[in-house]
Amino acid sequence: MPADLPSRAHAAGMAAITGFDPSVAATAVEDLDRLVLLGIAAELHRATRLGAPGAHPPDPVADDLETAARHRWIVGHWLAALHGAGLVRRDEEGRYHGLHRPSRAELAAARIRMENAGAALGYPGELADMLLRSLRLIPELLRDEVGVQALLYPDGEPATAEAVYRDNMISRYLNLAAAEAVRDLAGRSPRPLRALELGAGIGATTADLLPALAGRPVESYLFTDLSPFFIDVARRRFDAPFLRYGLLDITGELPGRPGGLDLVVAATMAHNAPHAGRLLDQVARLLAPGGRMLLIETVEEHAQSLTTMPPALSPHEGSGPPPRYDERAGTTRTYLTRAEWLGWFARAGLRVEADLPPDGDPLTALSQRLFVATAPMEPS
Repeated sequence: MPADLPSRAHAAGMAAITGFDPSVAATAVEDLDRLVLLGIAAELHRATRLGAPGAHPPDPVADDLETAARHRWIVGHWLAALHGAGLVRRDEEGRYHGLHRPSRAELAAARIRMENAGAALGYPGELADMLLRSLRLIPELLRDEVGVQALLYPDGEPATAEAVYRDNMISRYLNLAAAEAVRDLAGRSPRPLRALELGAGIGATTADLLPALAGRPVESYLFTDLSPFFIDVARRRFDAPFLRYGLLDITGELPGRPGGLDLVVAATMAHNAPHAGRLLDQVARLLAPGGRMLLIETVEEHAQSLTTMPPALSPHEGSGPPPRYDERAGTTRTYLTRAEWLGWFARAGLRVEADLPPDGDPLTALSQRLFVATAPMEPS
């Protein structure tokens, strides 16, 4: 593989965000996060005992909100985030007190900053609408009366989901950088490519990868997801002759024979795996020598996702967070860190050829990354 793939992929990603100013990323993230934190604080102050004197553990606060059993863990997760942001105090016994009560003026100013931040990051108006709607619907979300899919697909339309996964600065950068890695792989492959995409969702990344395969020999590209809804959307959206579709739960076994794939794509979904190492071990077994995995992942949880990601991940049974068996075990963490992913790639025997954005780039403030990892060639 050409040694300059990381620089070429980075250049392709940057070309996709011409017109945006990455230097604003850190401040914009802070403004998005702050609005969500203040919105959660305002609702907890209004609707729970945290608005009164005294110190309280998370469980009674969850009771005040009439939280559904499967979402009860989220209240403690939110309180920990508020504590980290200095908006509530916590005593040595894990009880919370002194919750900040945002004023209307403070919330209004935070909303303006959030809208400006979204515009700076290239987010369409649908994303700001979703954040505000999720804050207004906190009680319904916690009572499990409204699901996250209703936020992402209001009236069944995909525009909001496109805003989250495709139509913004960091997604454009990562998807087009990934497309360059696919173009490179297809250009040097000695045979028609065999590809598998895991948890492809609405096909936000697929839509940028398919043009990179145009005119190249492709034997098959298996587009998979856990939900029949997304499979149906993809069937209507894409028409490449080599595309195949299938339902797949990544908590089980991945399909295919050992060494049978040249490309595996996992875009913004691998955090759903109960054990990251097990997932990468399976991918490594499926990849042919020189085959490649593209992993796009968030590597740090930001507050802007607190009202959407945790409710989406809650198990349907029990009252705790989704079961995890890697570094996240025993915590409410959603994502692995960059260092943790790099460690699991190494243990799976996959060599990371590109890890983008580069260190020091202002895009790193958005905490989403592209890892391009390659299976070793057969011994000569």
